[in-house]
Amino acid sequence: MPSTKALIRRPGPRLAEGLVTHVERTPVDTALAFDQWVAYAGALRAHGWETVEVEPADDCPDSVFVEDTVVVFRNVALIARPGAESRRPETAAVEEAVARLGASVNWVWEPGTLDGGDILKVGDTIYVGRGGRTNADGVRQLRAVFEPLGARVVAVPVSKVLHLKSAMTALPDGTVIGHPPLVDSPSLFPRFLPVPEESGAHVVLLGGSKLLLAASAPKSAELLADLGFDPVVVDISEFEKLEGCVTCLSVRLRELYA
Repeated sequence: MPSTKALIRRPGPRLAEGLVTHVERTPVDTALAFDQWVAYAGALRAHGWETVEVEPADDCPDSVFVEDTVVVFRNVALIARPGAESRRPETAAVEEAVARLGASVNWVWEPGTLDGGDILKVGDTIYVGRGGRTNADGVRQLRAVFEPLGARVVAVPVSKVLHLKSAMTALPDGTVIGHPPLVDSPSLFPRFLPVPEESGAHVVLLGGSKLLLAASAPKSAELLADLGFDPVVVDISEFEKLEGCVTCLSVRLRELYA
């Protein structure tokens, strides 16, 4: 049976200090952010996901973006080494959580850097964004861990956004979706579907035809509904101010052994 566990981590009191690189800093309402995080976790549970809460990291403003800390393929977890040094303390509790769930644990070592938000898995293909937060040695170490397990690792240039999955995600049939002004090389993907909004490029596959996406992408939601998908909409406006999206607020462990 496929796993339906999802790691989440509650936002800390310093959330408003989170890093921004491609957007201007705007004030974050931390109380509203917490309510939005609760609703996001509730949406996962409402669609069959068992949420597993990682220990908070209150000294790390970006720790709610838990996806950046780990990459999981089959039953193997690769603990990231974030490109932003301030985020590296976030990984210890995530390592403990995935080990407790039965994953085999590996690590990215210096001088490699790798953020989980730079990883897009489509079947056995792992696209990895090579850009600001993930370097060439991080890509090399990713290959060394996952290619022996049957993965095909494809490096993709990222220059216009923070992470690869800031620009694109994939639909259940493997079609990659993205907002064209933010995608460096759409021709790298066998099937690419443009969407009209930046946040419309971010979907979490909930199961079947259900797609979790942000309330800030109504035109994209309409497009996906017209294609036969069932959008499940959540408001994550406070996290979007910090370049967050629906994918980076959880780690979906789809292939974890029971």
